[in-house]
Amino acid sequence: MTSTSSTTATAVTGTAGPTPRTVSLLAFATMFVIGTDTFLVAPLLPTLARTFAVSGDVSGWMVSAYALGYALFALIAGPLSDGRDRRRVLLAGLVGFIVTTALCGFAQGFWTMILFRFLAGVSAAFVSPQIWASIPVLVRPELIVRTMGFATAGLSIAQFAGIPLGSWLAAVSWHLPFWVIGGVSALLWLLLARYFPSVPGRPGAAGAGARHILHTYGTVLGGGRLRWYLLGYLAFQTGNFEAISFFGSWFTKDFGLSVGSVGTAMMAVGAGNVIGSLCGSQVVQRLGLYRSLLAAVLTMAVLYCLVPLSPNLGTALVLLALVMMVAGFVFPVFMSILQQQTETARGTVSSLANAAMYVGTTIGGAAGGVLLAKVDGFWGVAAFTVAAYLLSLGVYTAAGAFRRTEEAA
Repeated sequence: MTSTSSTTATAVTGTAGPTPRTVSLLAFATMFVIGTDTFLVAPLLPTLARTFAVSGDVSGWMVSAYALGYALFALIAGPLSDGRDRRRVLLAGLVGFIVTTALCGFAQGFWTMILFRFLAGVSAAFVSPQIWASIPVLVRPELIVRTMGFATAGLSIAQFAGIPLGSWLAAVSWHLPFWVIGGVSALLWLLLARYFPSVPGRPGAAGAGARHILHTYGTVLGGGRLRWYLLGYLAFQTGNFEAISFFGSWFTKDFGLSVGSVGTAMMAVGAGNVIGSLCGSQVVQRLGLYRSLLAAVLTMAVLYCLVPLSPNLGTALVLLALVMMVAGFVFPVFMSILQQQTETARGTVSSLANAAMYVGTTIGGAAGGVLLAKVDGFWGVAAFTVAAYLLSLGVYTAAGAFRRTEEAA
């Protein structure tokens, strides 16, 4: 980026703009709420499968429905948001998110839950991309990775505190977590309405028709490396969420944990993710974006090779906490690399990245349930994840990401 983001923020808001700390806290809070809802169903799968009388391999679609709704509608939300005030898009999407998440608590059966989870994903598709796209505009360039780390930490703490809290609430009633998240989301809406600044879209980009959307994607994906980086990111997230979605089910299956105990176990795993998210920017400053990406993904692949060998729950939790620490570090690295590819269509890039993530979650949720049910222990899930990571690195390597010119960038 050739101009400082603080100058841009002043121009688009007409004021001095929010402080980096304010942007970081709002990004953190938004991604915490979205992240909690994203992962909420994962530790509840055994309970929901029994409640709705579905098999374990089918239950994964309660994770995938949310991801599918997000992935499909993120493709529309991105081009639309690039031509509109991101604040308005953010607040409107959050209203839909509040309503549909609360409705999940009223689901009367498996297919009703699938519908409400799908609609919650649709609403979320208009929320989180605005955060990722606004960060490079609202903070100085040297603070972008750090601020994205705070947003990632929101997702991380959703696993560290939000998901366990959901598990404990579900021990009272499986309805309760959805209603609580709906209420917390309403409070978040009030905070964003008060403090999140106006971030207008680029002039002339406010079209809403199919031609406008196709033109935007043609411009963004027509040249350069972005399409290959997105493909590699899709492969990474497919493996990543295929594993994460079934941590709780594995704990229940092989270690006999209850719903409440799964929540406690997820706190240990999530702690690693929080550490990686908040401290990773220091490593990036020393290694650079591309070396950081290569080192992190290879490290995660090695750790997942060790996870199925865990002789007890304690060892499994330590290894998974290390995996998630590296994951918390690498996520803002991925997002920063993707955002570097454009300065005029960041909403579209953010939506494409999130769509890739949730397409990966959809595939992983469907595949992971089958692998966990059909293959002993965690071997099937881990093997799928390692293969996806190596495929991701292969795509990035083929696109030239790790050449010396990129390492110096």
